[in-house]
Amino acid sequence: MRVVITGFMGCGKTKVARELAQRLNLAMVDLDDRITERKGRSPAQLIKEEGEPSFRSIESEVFRELLETEAPCVIALGGGAWIEERNRDLINQCSCKSIWLDVPFEVCWARIEASDEERPLGKTRDQAQRLYERRRPIYQLAQVHVEVGLDAEVEDLASQIVARLATD
Repeated sequence: MRVVITGFMGCGKTKVARELAQRLNLAMVDLDDRITERKGRSPAQLIKEEGEPSFRSIESEVFRELLETEAPCVIALGGGAWIEERNRDLINQCSCKSIWLDVPFEVCWARIEASDEERPLGKTRDQAQRLYERRRPIYQLAQVHVEVGLDAEVEDLASQIVARLATD
């Protein structure tokens, strides 16, 4: 089984993917980390230096290679990877289960502000909110929708996802 976790920046994709992978006894892969390993620069650096369209091409290429070579695993996507139709097509072609972590914008923004991580596509609150609202309808295309409340614990979210995967 391959599972991909999607959602807006700061929604907790990596933490949830790590916990879910442990519960499913699968490897966990962070797509952004894989891109950094392969290209020697972080997604933020690539976006700043080469622009978002170039980065999205790199992201899709690395993602395709990951799906072609990686054994069953849980993959934490970058916040924009799901937005690309070619990536969603790959996910469907490879029979991956897609999970959307639906986190309120205010929670995501608080995490973005508190993080040291550079986010070139969400530098300001207004910029991030516009991006959130634009991406939200596309995130809804995921197979499993997980609403994340303000006080949600990673362990509880992983348990909820495991239960949903068992019934799908």
